[in-house]
Amino acid sequence: MSAAPGGRRTVEEQLARVLDAVRPLPSETRAIRDASARTLAADATAAHDIPLFDNSAMDGFAVRYADVATASADAPVTLRVVADLPAGVSDDPALAPGEAARIMTGSPAPTDADAIVPFEDTTGGLADSLGEVRVLRAPAKAGVFVRRRGADLSAGDPVVRAGERLGAFQLAAAVAAGIAEVAVRRAPRVAVVSTGSELLAPGDAVVRGRIPDSNGPLLEQLVGGADAEVVLVARVVDEADAVRAVTAEAVALGADVIVFTGGVSAGAYEPVRGAFDGGGEVEFASVSMQPGKPQAFGVLDSGTLVFGLPGNPVSVAVSFEVFVRPALLAMQGRAAIHRPLASLTADAAWTTPPGRRQYLPAVVDLVAGTVRPATAGGSGSHLAGGLARAQAFAIVPAEVEAVAVGDRIDVMLVE
Repeated sequence: MSAAPGGRRTVEEQLARVLDAVRPLPSETRAIRDASARTLAADATAAHDIPLFDNSAMDGFAVRYADVATASADAPVTLRVVADLPAGVSDDPALAPGEAARIMTGSPAPTDADAIVPFEDTTGGLADSLGEVRVLRAPAKAGVFVRRRGADLSAGDPVVRAGERLGAFQLAAAVAAGIAEVAVRRAPRVAVVSTGSELLAPGDAVVRGRIPDSNGPLLEQLVGGADAEVVLVARVVDEADAVRAVTAEAVALGADVIVFTGGVSAGAYEPVRGAFDGGGEVEFASVSMQPGKPQAFGVLDSGTLVFGLPGNPVSVAVSFEVFVRPALLAMQGRAAIHRPLASLTADAAWTTPPGRRQYLPAVVDLVAGTVRPATAGGSGSHLAGGLARAQAFAIVPAEVEAVAVGDRIDVMLVE
């Protein structure tokens, strides 16, 4: 791994320091419906087959294939209907040669049947389907429209693997497989702290020299999107004692992670640096990236991870995606901790910072395979308005001096 210029740390080096400090959170057993969005700590295995029994894929008639193999419109086959099988019944009627059972989609197929003839392949269809039925078209082969037991999963098969998130699709599959409980990792508890004497609460009247705190709401959403639990949201003035006090409060609340925004640079009023620098717990570094060059990270005696991110909103968004989100997912034991990347074509030209990897808020067209800046101002870390249009971050290597139309660009998808 090559070192970054000017004594700066590479993104990979900083991320490695973060992930080296991460420890998986304890696991707990939860009812399946109460485990949504959690990460599996152990494989969830099927309690029974899917499907549970042979059943019909169509509304129609369960038949013996041999009885109807020659059926056609010119030479229909007449069968005697001896049973009616709506969904939910457990009947298994015997079918002698020349007999059929009317059956609805999902109903158990009779053991004696080896094909289903849909209503539309009969004379009269549903309107005239009891007593006898005339089959006008033969099934293509035996087994047609019969869903066989265990064709999807068998009892004991893994349904959701350890390290996977229990999303809507995974939860539905687990329920279908009869899984009642799962072992999952506890959600990380996160405190979000914005620093800055200039900050106003969202909705407060603006005055000269004061700005709304958009970082707090931004991080609340990003933390929730990483399946973590926000236990504290706070704003503090630019005083080291205020940072120490809110840190103690977060630790008392059981926070696994504290994310500070602002106060980590080299200015005169940097409260996070003032509270932690020299204490040995939190390290302050310059990372070869733009935005997001100043970064702080460490582990308190309590085991709480501390992130110090730059204060500008785009820097916060980028730093969270590059460093904080992977850590939160690693704490949950997630198998994949990084956002998906796509290689797209630039359909606009833009400048890049010299000697630093650029993370540019971008608009993408996945159908056309293109990417362009989300704002006309490029990747300025203060351009919070452009985040409303951003669907991704274009990642431009440090050695690239400028992006031209037609260049291939790696893109981190965040939507």
